[in-house]
Amino acid sequence: MKTTILGYPRIGTRRELKFATEDFWAGRIDAAALEKAGADLRGAVWTGLRDAGLDAIPSNTFSFYDHVLDTSVLVDAVPERYRGLDGLDRYFAMARGVQDIPAMEMTKWFDTNYHFIVPELGPDMRFRLPGGVTSKPVAEYLEARALGIETRPVLVGPLTYLLLAKPAADAPAGFRPLDLLDGLVEVYAELLERLAGAGTEWVQLDEPALVADRTDGEVAALARAYARLGELSSRPHLLVATYFGTIGAEALRALASSRVEAVGLDFVAGPGNLDVLASVGGLLRKTVMAGVVDGRNIWRADRQRAKAACATLLGLADQVVVSTSCSLLHVPIDLDAEDALDPAVRGRLAFARQKVGEVVALGEALGEDAAGPAAQVPASTAGIDHEVRARLDTLGGSSRGDRETRFAAQRASLGLPDLATTTIGSFPQTPEVRRVRADRRAGRISEDDYSQAMRQEIARVIALQEELGLDVLVHGEPERNDMVQYFAEQLDGYAATEHGWVQSYGSRYVRPPILHSDVARPRPMTVAWTTYAQGLTSKPVKGMLTGPVTMLAWSFVRDDQPLAETARQVALALRDEIGDLESAGIRIVQVDEPALRELLPLRAAGHAAYLDWAVGAFRLATSGVADTTQIHTHMCYSEFGEIIDAIGALDADVTSVEAARSHMELVGDLRAAGYENGIGPGVYDIHSPRVPSADEIEENLRRALQVVEPAKLWVNPDCGLKTRAYPETEAALRNLVTAARRVREDAAAR
Repeated sequence: MKTTILGYPRIGTRRELKFATEDFWAGRIDAAALEKAGADLRGAVWTGLRDAGLDAIPSNTFSFYDHVLDTSVLVDAVPERYRGLDGLDRYFAMARGVQDIPAMEMTKWFDTNYHFIVPELGPDMRFRLPGGVTSKPVAEYLEARALGIETRPVLVGPLTYLLLAKPAADAPAGFRPLDLLDGLVEVYAELLERLAGAGTEWVQLDEPALVADRTDGEVAALARAYARLGELSSRPHLLVATYFGTIGAEALRALASSRVEAVGLDFVAGPGNLDVLASVGGLLRKTVMAGVVDGRNIWRADRQRAKAACATLLGLADQVVVSTSCSLLHVPIDLDAEDALDPAVRGRLAFARQKVGEVVALGEALGEDAAGPAAQVPASTAGIDHEVRARLDTLGGSSRGDRETRFAAQRASLGLPDLATTTIGSFPQTPEVRRVRADRRAGRISEDDYSQAMRQEIARVIALQEELGLDVLVHGEPERNDMVQYFAEQLDGYAATEHGWVQSYGSRYVRPPILHSDVARPRPMTVAWTTYAQGLTSKPVKGMLTGPVTMLAWSFVRDDQPLAETARQVALALRDEIGDLESAGIRIVQVDEPALRELLPLRAAGHAAYLDWAVGAFRLATSGVADTTQIHTHMCYSEFGEIIDAIGALDADVTSVEAARSHMELVGDLRAAGYENGIGPGVYDIHSPRVPSADEIEENLRRALQVVEPAKLWVNPDCGLKTRAYPETEAALRNLVTAARRVREDAAAR
């Protein structure tokens, strides 16, 4: 019984990739030093996987920023505006932008918190393989072989790549990136031939798009693509890997009738894959890569269940290989680095390194006796809070007053101008702020010294916002390490890690907390900091909270009860926090839900049930306030088309959304769907270091004013400013205020 995994974290056990990349951006190291850091990380992963006893090891899973961006560069799908740059300068400009060239659009990788750079394609795109035989997949395969390690290069599959792409801005109406499939497949064919020439025995083509709803035309395109790749006379064996759900029966039939040698199926997120496999008659002449170890969550594998699935598969396939359900990119690297976790929680966990061990152990157990016994997972130790459950059982409705009544009451109470200016919440976290937090955590400073330092930073941020002329202020969140982790550390039922980093995008890593038991709020979490900030200014200061769906999406969540029940527990804790903020005199509360679209099931059949409980959880959290208290929410970097109605159903008084990279498209979509509350389209991209001009921001505002009336249009960046530096932040916000004032004065003069 062979073993493999579909991918492994690329960031390094001590976040070496983050620090090397940021050093390169800052000019502290050159390209050669960055490339060496990447080579060291790749070598450490390959040797570690070999030493762990894995039979087949993936390569080309490393990336300096994003594997979809790597694919665009690999096939020369580079928009014209970047053609004047070369090498890493071009690569990072596509991801982050430079002063005169905006970045490419970024959005979520299926239903995960990983962000990818969206390909921009037009009908004139001519794919090719620049770089000759030394293109990235070939080079990394040869690099591993030089270490004595045979690997399986991993590529984003051609169908998934095109289905994730968007038409370029100048593409004609009706153009679809999938129209370019035949040309792209020919480039893949050339690459496969080069990999075969280099000695590669297997190549993995990731096609997770096959677990979403697919049209007959898309399935026909899949069949055409793999018929072409399968007929190549000189190619490696092909593994087509699907994950994050259950593959469609017609898509599986297309792969079954093709010449690909192996198909990867996810039996964790897609337990229905067994039924689909049986319905198409199995894959009796092919290998099934059985994804029975969860690649997205951190709970130990249920070995009995995994063994049973593999035993069933032995009757449906020529060979079964034990694997992870998806790449381990989505989990932390090593549980052994966590010394402070409660042993009762720790005993239920497995991180990437431990999951590799689980795969190897399962392979060994199945090889010895496919029907024999397996070690059981430790019994669940999830804590039950009877008071929380009783309150939820008796809580009444979750609706607020009439929209226009609230609008009028808030307009009178807050006294804000049209095109009110604000930010999303966080301000730059300087090295000094991070150092104070680290000193407090390590016990090097007292609680009083920490509190004083945070108050000084809040006072500085308030003074800066007043000097800039913003209308609604924030306290800047210097005390917060992360928008989910900060709250998780104060809620019962959560545990936090010290080193459990996971890549979100580029050099932005997060430490998802572990939600293991019933959730309760033992004490207020934000009231003291927010009221301190409000006491420094006569302008309204927003209370800043993270919504219940995002608290789940960006955590590793218990799997012993439905997500809907867990979401209501988190919502109840937030409802109590909002009530305390309101009682303390805070008149605006923002409850961020950037992950609302992220958790949407990949198949339409599951959308209604999910949106019902997701919207219900948000409204449970926010419905206990007076009409004069203004509720904001914020969302970013997702494809919102399928949840437009749900955004309205949240019934927030103001919704701020990412709109800069997508050129205000969502604003029109919201109004077309009947959304009538306030909207704050992000007028500039904070994930890029470039400073937008006042003219650029003004142009975005005028575009938004074509569909939103001035009284309901808010002016803000597209996300929090935590990752930016103060010089660029101040310059950008100064331009934002200038642009808003110009447009406001122009509207008033008409």
